[in-house]
Amino acid sequence: MAKPLSADQFLAVLKRSGVRVVEHGNWRTHNRNHKGAWGPVHGVMVHHTGPHATESAMVELCRTGYTSLPGPLCHGVIDRSGTVHLVGYGRANHAGSGDDDVLEAVIAEKPLTPDNEANTDGNSHFYGFECINTGGGQTWPEVQLDAMHKVSAALCQAHGWSERSVIGHKEWQPGKPDPAGISMDGFRTAVAKYLDGKPPSSTPPTENKPEYAPFPGSDYFRTGRRSALITAMGKRLVAEGCGRYSRGPGPSWTEADRRSYAAWQRKLGYSGDDADGIPGPTSWAKLRVPRP
Repeated sequence: MAKPLSADQFLAVLKRSGVRVVEHGNWRTHNRNHKGAWGPVHGVMVHHTGPHATESAMVELCRTGYTSLPGPLCHGVIDRSGTVHLVGYGRANHAGSGDDDVLEAVIAEKPLTPDNEANTDGNSHFYGFECINTGGGQTWPEVQLDAMHKVSAALCQAHGWSERSVIGHKEWQPGKPDPAGISMDGFRTAVAKYLDGKPPSSTPPTENKPEYAPFPGSDYFRTGRRSALITAMGKRLVAEGCGRYSRGPGPSWTEADRRSYAAWQRKLGYSGDDADGIPGPTSWAKLRVPRP
């Protein structure tokens, strides 16, 4: 069991890692501690932010949050230049509920089990970093990845953890895709090299292509559209128990595809016009359609 670092210790650890750090407002005392415990901490969790208008606006959103999810939404935001923006410290709304078996594996520093439950509070147990990326196939700059590796390794070193204490949100909470396009096994390998005093050379642990197909836009899904992406989507809908196909799925967009996708939207909790069967960016990300 690890007691969280103090805010000043946290800042010092990040600065020693060699990353550029920018402090925002009253980050040291900006937290959600009144809603639950902060600690013991067991690891570091990395996320992608999702779509953003500007990087500065996304940093501010992660600091303040929004009506249904108040900030801070992480401890630090890592922008695409590799700068770490500190926006909160203590309990933060970033991890949410996840799998207790995953937490046990992190604590034991063993290979992770599949995340198939959301029965354990993660906000009290993980340092969280939101990394600016749309999650829709946007590339990861090497300088940003390097900062992500460095801060993860620095916190692991401060607590005496191995690289197995670093996880992605997608490994914690079922249905989460972040950080998209990053192999977390490769990410941990890079962290391990820093822990061993051997920084990775120049090969970032991204996959050759994003893990999942980026959202092509709602207008893509219309009568007459034919593509391998529609087949891949249909197969994922069937795997999620939402298939409404009498045969197929196939490459042409049909009413069966629309009804199947509507079933997926309802499974996610949407209703009315929000469950019309036309894919949107959020439901698409959660479906995790493999790139054809």
